[in-house]
Amino acid sequence: MPPQKEENMQDIIRYAVDADGIATLTIDHPGKTMNVIDQAFMDSLSACIDQVAGDETVKGAIVTSGKDSFVAGADLLAMEANLDNTAYDPVPVLFEKYGSLSRVFRRLETCGKPVVAALNGTAMGGGFEIALACHHRVLADTPAAVVGLPEVQVGLLPGAGGTQRLPRLIGIQAAMPYLMEGKSAAPEQALRAGLVHELAAPADLLATARRWLLETPTAVQPWDEKDFRFPGGTALDPRVAPAFVVGNTLLQASTFHNLPAPQAIQSCLYEGSLLPIDKALRVETKYLLTVARSPVSRGMVRTLFVNKTRAEKGLHRPAGFAPFSCRKLGMIGAGMMGGGIALNAAQRGITVVLIDREQAAAERGKDYAARALAKQVSRGRMAQDRMDAILARITPATDYALLRDADMVVEAVFEDRAIKAEVTKKLDAVLPGHCVLASNTSALPITMLAQASHRPERFIGLHFFSPADKMPLVEVIRGRQTSDATLAQALDFIAQLKKTPIVVNDHRGFFTSRFIGAFVDDAIGMVAEGIAPALIENCAKHAGMPVGPLAITDELSIELAVHAGEAQAREFPEDNKPGRSVPVLKTLYDLGRLGKKVGKGFYDHDETGKRVWPGLAGLYPLRAQQPSAHDLKQRILYVQAVEAARAMEEGVLMNPADGDIGAILGVGFPAYTGGPFCFIDGVGVAAFVAESDRLADLFGEPLRPPQLLRDMAASGQTFYGSTARAPRAT
Repeated sequence: MPPQKEENMQDIIRYAVDADGIATLTIDHPGKTMNVIDQAFMDSLSACIDQVAGDETVKGAIVTSGKDSFVAGADLLAMEANLDNTAYDPVPVLFEKYGSLSRVFRRLETCGKPVVAALNGTAMGGGFEIALACHHRVLADTPAAVVGLPEVQVGLLPGAGGTQRLPRLIGIQAAMPYLMEGKSAAPEQALRAGLVHELAAPADLLATARRWLLETPTAVQPWDEKDFRFPGGTALDPRVAPAFVVGNTLLQASTFHNLPAPQAIQSCLYEGSLLPIDKALRVETKYLLTVARSPVSRGMVRTLFVNKTRAEKGLHRPAGFAPFSCRKLGMIGAGMMGGGIALNAAQRGITVVLIDREQAAAERGKDYAARALAKQVSRGRMAQDRMDAILARITPATDYALLRDADMVVEAVFEDRAIKAEVTKKLDAVLPGHCVLASNTSALPITMLAQASHRPERFIGLHFFSPADKMPLVEVIRGRQTSDATLAQALDFIAQLKKTPIVVNDHRGFFTSRFIGAFVDDAIGMVAEGIAPALIENCAKHAGMPVGPLAITDELSIELAVHAGEAQAREFPEDNKPGRSVPVLKTLYDLGRLGKKVGKGFYDHDETGKRVWPGLAGLYPLRAQQPSAHDLKQRILYVQAVEAARAMEEGVLMNPADGDIGAILGVGFPAYTGGPFCFIDGVGVAAFVAESDRLADLFGEPLRPPQLLRDMAASGQTFYGSTARAPRAT
């Protein structure tokens, strides 16, 4: 390659021109592991465009990255932090701000010089929009190189030309999955779909880009040619129009009008296809501004990106402890939960001893992992030798002595204090001093369980969610004697598993179990009130819950719910407050309606599907006047949000971010809300309190707001502004 003259463009993009007149723009954002798009990046790119356009010796440019990936997209951390600062800006001012990146990219593609994107790794969101604004795209042929436009997954839309350039490149219908679902593509798929022009070995990437610039460059995008036609037709074309009619119907059927971003993307596609590119880009900016300022996108960005990222980077990890890496895990209990955790750990390179009372039971736990991996092999997603290597790391056993050199142990035996105490004593007899013992309990207080151990400071709760090999959340419960060193080690272990942690203080039910319990208990109580089961289930879905409460109770087992309630009553006789669901569940249990596993519960189940059991109406006659759907949807959301506020008031939650992450990732609270605390802030604390009181007057005291919310409303506080933080439980 000819020698290059290099300049530093504000430390973000290195600018160099070789003897052939090829400018190379190397994006390398200092102090960041991945390149992100922020104001400094835009200023640097704008200066580079001026250099390329203004230098007569420059024949063309390559845009590439100095990091392992290309560009991850917009800096959502900065965007979220800036939202409050721009909340009261006039709309024309905001329009200019939200359109600034789009205008920079438009300058790039119309600068009069050919520009090629040399994508050395992941190019997502705004990173791929840079590539779309280039005249040619070369992608490194490596599994680490993925391209896509995932903005819809955090309530936004690709607002730097993505909704306009992609359909002009591959057609409206082909673009829809990438825009409206956030679909991504690996190299071969990206080439077949027309997202990139060429693939190249990583070592040949820049040479391939230079060759195109020296041989067949063009400085005009297809959509800027006078005779440009949309591939497949515009939105009015008979071949394309049905996609909007049917697509809009399917969209509303799946989102129940709760998610504005997919609807806005559809509008961008429809309107933009009927306009020249420059006017279409302004339409895109209009819709970006609309969705970005909505409580939905603000909540989703805050929880699903900003807070989730902070949690995964060690928000709650105590300082001063060396990083921990688990080499050997002891997994006690080889049921579905234990088998899932064992599989997850083995996939991350950890040796696992999977222990159960009988060898056959331990073998069945390993079989769970074998079946899950075999599915991936059969679908071409995993090589057989990788499956064999993962399974070789799991040793089924009954002998606790095999754990003498374990680094971590997770116990996932039956939810019974005596059984867990027996296991803890056996483990204490063999575990090395540095080993942390974690209980995977969903409700039993960790401080109480730790009483069975002679080293309670090394005891902690790790509440995994089923199926544990797939669910992303782990709820970390700190007992009263749990040490900082133990918490740090547990969080490092979760990071090793590539899961997202939340940290809560010890309390019966912790956070997630009591949170989802409030929803299910109140919903089953509605049956006893004479509210139609179909109305309950449909309102839950329309509110954004993934499954209706009666259906999920059948799935999880009415028998299990009754036995768990009886166990809780025995364990905590002085503090047992039976929920409103208990009489209903006990009645069904006594009738032998144990749930889906026996084909009957709230529903009758058979091979054709499920139907609400007609006999329910005989047990609980329907009200003559049913509540409005609006009030029931409010009730479903508010009863959970009120319970979250109680958990904050009681010191179970230390931070609203933990409650929001746990609610969405753990138990399926609607993602469009951003979680219960984002939801309360979005409504407004004072308005939330007033509505809670109205609902409590209609439906009962579980909806009455706690004093914490009344105090916050009176003082004008919010959870993510001037945040009320509860003290640690003692």
